[in-house]
Amino acid sequence: MSHNFLVENLFSLWWIILSAVLAPICALITRRYIPDVIWLLIFGIVIGPYMLSLSKFTESIEILRELGMGFLFLLAGFEVNTSDMRNKQGKQAFITWIICFLFAIGVSLLFTSGEIHISIVIAIATTSTALGTLLPILKDSGMINSNLGKATITHGAYGELLPIIAMSLLLSTFATWQASIILILFSIVALIVVAIPIRFIRKAPLLGKAILTASNTTMQTTLRMTVFILVTLMLLTAVLKLDIALGAFLAGILLNVILKTFSPKQGEEIAHKVEVVGFSFLIPVFFITSGMNINLLKVLENWQLVFIILAFIAIMRGFVVYLRERFTNTYSNLITGKERIALSLYSATGLPIIVAVTQIAESSNIIQPVISAIMVTSGALTVLIFPLIANIILRQKN
Repeated sequence: MSHNFLVENLFSLWWIILSAVLAPICALITRRYIPDVIWLLIFGIVIGPYMLSLSKFTESIEILRELGMGFLFLLAGFEVNTSDMRNKQGKQAFITWIICFLFAIGVSLLFTSGEIHISIVIAIATTSTALGTLLPILKDSGMINSNLGKATITHGAYGELLPIIAMSLLLSTFATWQASIILILFSIVALIVVAIPIRFIRKAPLLGKAILTASNTTMQTTLRMTVFILVTLMLLTAVLKLDIALGAFLAGILLNVILKTFSPKQGEEIAHKVEVVGFSFLIPVFFITSGMNINLLKVLENWQLVFIILAFIAIMRGFVVYLRERFTNTYSNLITGKERIALSLYSATGLPIIVAVTQIAESSNIIQPVISAIMVTSGALTVLIFPLIANIILRQKN
């Protein structure tokens, strides 16, 4: 490694880490009305190539960015309760997303003059839910175990998993039937990758005890195994030309399921450790570098389109969720209109999937970089505006 290469990478990383340090301070100063993730994007724009050009997209930064995305979706997968996804409420949330997606494709086809690939990109982006971004909001407000919190997590689980699957099937370089076979193959291999080590440990109690005992020492055995599984599934998705978010999200879901049956306490402990590693370093890198991709001047020139897409997200995802909650029995047990409106706003909050799908679409020449930046900006506005409105509504007295 040459000295200049090392200096260039560390210099870019230094500015990214400085931004990661300043973002939560700014969030606290603004009393979290402007969330940490928004400040990360803002600082990314400032230090990126379209403004001050203090940080560059080196190969090392790109790797850290992908790991950051992996940790974000891993944590989202950890929070998903598969039994909730399979029960009546989960099935209704699944149907709701399908309705949102088909509705969004139909309307997008009208606006894009029948451009199916662009319409698919728009539909995936505008019907996603940023579960990983919403979790800190739900935890900080104490709503995580309420009916509203559980409904948000269920809609969020499908709002992340189904768009990822749609990306893998509909935006793949393979034909849809080939992508379907690859997706099934990946799911089987993923289950084997996660299940075999756990099964081996259970068959050797002494080894399992030793691993658990060493988990809180400098060896951090369980955390290392978790990261190994994460990187393995991310590598597998990359080899199979699927989106790496799928591997990370599935790693979180599978680990969560197995650890809950094997050692629930250990599962909570691992999730906490992954949060520490992810939110202290890698996840901020992902959001800051996402901001670095935004050409603010180009976005401002097309500010009308930013708000059009924002409104599109609110209607295609939020309004459909509200209508389903208001006029059908979704088994979410939300009694008040305020809770239903809050759920619709939370469900329409999307950013990570929007970043992922626009990145794929841009690299495949389906959309232009400026459109990608506009969609990411609209996604950032959903994170800034929708949870804030939801919290204000919930605080209002009857």
